Amino acid sequence: MCSMYYIRRSIKIIMKNNRTFIENRRKKIIEALEQHGSIKVEKLSAELHASPLTIRRDLDYLEQLGLVERFYGGASLRKNPTGQSLGDSDNTMHKHAIAQRAAQFVNDGDTIFINSSSTALLMLKYITAKMVTIITNNGNAVFNHVHDNITIVLTGGELRAPKEAMVGEFALNNLNRVTAVKSFLGCSGLTSEEGFTTAAMHEVAINQLMLSRVTGERYILADYTKIGKKHNFISGSPDQISCIITNTESDKTVMDSLAAQGIKVIQVPPLK
Repeated sequence: MCSMYYIRRSIKIIMKNNRTFIENRRKKIIEALEQHGSIKVEKLSAELHASPLTIRRDLDYLEQLGLVERFYGGASLRKNPTGQSLGDSDNTMHKHAIAQRAAQFVNDGDTIFINSSSTALLMLKYITAKMVTIITNNGNAVFNHVHDNITIVLTGGELRAPKEAMVGEFALNNLNRVTAVKSFLGCSGLTSEEGFTTAAMHEVAINQLMLSRVTGERYILADYTKIGKKHNFISGSPDQISCIITNTESDKTVMDSLAAQGIKVIQVPPLK
């Protein structure tokens, strides 16, 4: 028992150190983009001493967060509605505001689904309800400190970079054995025509199960960089969405169109 404890502790330390290294590299990518506006993968690869494949995965992850915009061979820093560069701290405050509001819909005794979304995972910081069970395919959940009244259940499955999402048949089989009261799902894009979409094909089936195996409300968490944006892979249609939680900066035309379909729309200002 003692040796197993130290093995598990060592694995957690290794994973934490690896995560810190990755986060530092991604921070340097943002800093490079803030300096140059746009940059090629080859240049980032040389400057950061990382393979082009690693840089592409980092850029994919930063695009999922809404911080960068990809183009063939490179990326540029996204702009906010005022035309200013969208830095990490700016968008992070929007995401925290959405997560904080979403957490208010979690009640004592709830079992909820959270997908690989970084915004949805931030809910762990704000849930105050007791005896809550969170079922998630987000591998980053292991790095979060949660209070004793929250139980985290990982779906298991194949761990896919850059989001550390757990996918594949193993994850799907496990999700098919459970139900949840509510789901809180992030997305890569959200439109009134297609619903919510993702840039990651292997996450579609997971998202669809997290919609279908729910007895109550289905919440979509999307900051304003995702509103009106469409990706190739559809995870859920508008009629499957109960509520959208987004920012006050989100495109009003898109939000009005979604509300006209009977979807509850909640818009929150960024945290200060």
